[in-house]
Amino acid sequence: MTTVPDIALNNGRTIPQLGFGVFQIDPADTADAVGQAFEIGYRHIDTAEMYGNEKGVGEALRSSGLDRGEVFLTSKLNNGFHAPEDARRAFDQTLADLGVDYVDLFLIHWPLPTRYDGDFVSTWKTFEEFYHDGRARSIGVSNFQPHHLRRLAQESDVVPAVNQVEVHPYLDNAEVRAYGAEHGIATEAWSPIAQGGVLHDPVITRIATAAGRTPAQVVLRWHIQRGDIIFPKSTTPSRIQENFELFDFELTDADLTSITALDQGEDGRTGPNPDAFDYIPD
Repeated sequence: MTTVPDIALNNGRTIPQLGFGVFQIDPADTADAVGQAFEIGYRHIDTAEMYGNEKGVGEALRSSGLDRGEVFLTSKLNNGFHAPEDARRAFDQTLADLGVDYVDLFLIHWPLPTRYDGDFVSTWKTFEEFYHDGRARSIGVSNFQPHHLRRLAQESDVVPAVNQVEVHPYLDNAEVRAYGAEHGIATEAWSPIAQGGVLHDPVITRIATAAGRTPAQVVLRWHIQRGDIIFPKSTTPSRIQENFELFDFELTDADLTSITALDQGEDGRTGPNPDAFDYIPD
């Protein structure tokens, strides 16, 4: 079976560099998709309260026959529950829905600077409780900009283990990645292929043809060689398998440079800007 490399986190723990994401997978289909991922060899699952499919992830884990310690589970706080008491209840519900007594990583999903009087620090200090009592083995953030991270550094004690942000060839997010590298915060890349938007780029297709790989594999390998943590999503068994086959080839330095040069800055962003995003589900 393919061995997925681990990335060292700043608290002495590790995280598999490749995982399986369940964003936008229907709750009714989640257990089956995650079960297929387990059979292929994935041992890192990324979910969130707002995805509505934590129960399916838990069902797949229970059905897999795998020991709890073999699987790295990540979930994220619902945007509607940043207030400390709400966050505590939501975290309890995540554990109940997953059917576990701890998660390996729990994230603030969005900073929501225009909500809760911009007080994501109190939310983070609540996360520190989960970390210190062992129910979250690591804690981190998602969609945080450097100025959000600097505020956490000034007003709290625990440095986030990871920052999960949009990263792909059209949005390198270099400033965020550089801040993370400087402060020991691992970068997780969501939307690693720009929702498929980069797969027909002539630079990508040229490199894929030369490597005898698919464009998706080339882009995911670009992330791997840069040190990003990724968790591509699919419900198609062949693509779940294809996305796992990233460790028996390498891109050249010239390939990496060519792909990185596709960066379009903010124009390449496919998702919301974290400085303005304020969505709270009904």
